[in-house]
This record gives sequence, structure tokens and C-alpha cells, in this order.
Amino acid sequence: MREPWVVGVSGASGTPYARAVLTGLLDAGEAVDLVISKAARLTILDETGATVRDAHWKDDVGAWLGRDLGDLTYWPAGDLAAGPSSGSYPARGMVVVPASTAACAGIAIGLSKDLLQRAAEVNLKERRRTVIVPRETPVTRSHLEHLIALHDAGAVVLPASPGFYGSGAQATAQQLIDFVAGKALDAMGVEHTLLTRWKGELNAQRKPLGGP
Repeated sequence: MREPWVVGVSGASGTPYARAVLTGLLDAGEAVDLVISKAARLTILDETGATVRDAHWKDDVGAWLGRDLGDLTYWPAGDLAAGPSSGSYPARGMVVVPASTAACAGIAIGLSKDLLQRAAEVNLKERRRTVIVPRETPVTRSHLEHLIALHDAGAVVLPASPGFYGSGAQATAQQLIDFVAGKALDAMGVEHTLLTRWKGELNAQRKPLGGP
């Protein structure tokens, strides 16, 4: 039986994180169900120039990811009768990346405004692994309260906060993106090679600055 990871992309800035997570899942041979909110389409267009249209999703998502889609199913965000809207639909879990403050709030209070929020609520109520990757700063008290509510409901709250120990202060944007994506995949229990892991030795993976 097909048991996909549901990937929700909301309208926060940070769609390269979503692309890296999707690529990591497909590289690992995982089945994926993809939900992109209406706001996220605008953010993808703004950050990458790529369009995502429901009627042409295979071509558009393939162009955005720059790869073969493998076992990927796309569900329109407005389709509240879609598979991931029901707890009886088999899924391994869900990741929302990036997670806007509006998406976090909607999931935390069970708003089910669209399929992304409904699918996340379903994964929480079914006690499936759910990873939320907020990307907003600074945050207000209400933002923090919603993140605490998500934590208390069983979600892993994983802010998009890249570490530098694997690539150093001269890290490229892609290395920092891959660090966050790798941490999300770690939280999901999916194997990957996106980040350099800490081995207990300073500067073990890097040459000294100014060195050959």
C-alpha cells in the first residue's frame, strides 16, 4: 500500500527549503503527496520565477524542482475532498515547509482553511509524525503561543535556523538551505546526505580560513 509523506508548502518566504526537502524525499525513494497553498504559488513565483498551475502541475512542479518527479502526487489546495483530508487515507506523516505564521495559527486552532491546514490537522489527530518549519522573524506572543500549541499537539517545531558548523562562515546559500532541509528530514526519519554532521572535533570538515 502506498504510504506517502504529505508535503505542505505555505506562503512564507523560504520556498527553497521546500524544494530541498522535496528533492531529499524523492532522492530517498519516498512517495510524496504535495499541497501548495495559493499564497505559496505567489512566493514561488517571486523567489524563483516558476509558476505552479493546478491543470499543469506535472510540468510546472517538474520545472520548479528541476528533476523527475518520481512517485509524487499533487493535490490542489482548494480540494478539501482530497485524500490527505481524511484520517483513513494512509500517510507516513507530514512536513509543512516553509510554514507561515498564518498556516501555523490555522493548524494550531484547527481552522482547516484549506487542504494544507486540514491535512496537517489530520496528521496531528492521527498521531503521525508532523514537522512544522516556521520561517518568520521576529515573532509575536501569539506566534509563540501557536507554536507551543503545535508542540503540545505532538508536532516537531523546527524553525528554519541554519547551522554553520558543517560548512563554516563562508557557507553558500544552498549549504544553509540544505542544513535546514536535512534537519527536517532527520525529524521525519528519512535518510539523506544534505548536511555534514558534527563529529566532536573542531574544524574537522573544513580547511582553515586562508588555507590552501
